Amino acid sequence: MVNNVTAMPNPSQMNQIAERVQRLLLRYAELRRTNALLSKQLGLLALERDSLKSRLSAARSRVDALLERLPENKPAQKDVQ
Repeated sequence: MVNNVTAMPNPSQMNQIAERVQRLLLRYAELRRTNALLSKQLGLLALERDSLKSRLSAARSRVDALLERLPENKPAQKDVQ
């Protein structure tokens, strides 16, 4: 009869596993903080983009209004003799 019981790791292996888990947890927390900062930055950049798009639209409207106020160019008539 074959025994399927897995042997417990020795204390040295347990310490290595515990250290690795600790490093993974620290890395996970670090990545969460980085993700939160990047998400905040993304939100701020989206607000800035929207503001710039609005300002661009307003500037285009002002330029269009100024163009409408310019007199039309009429071709000069040459005297035919």
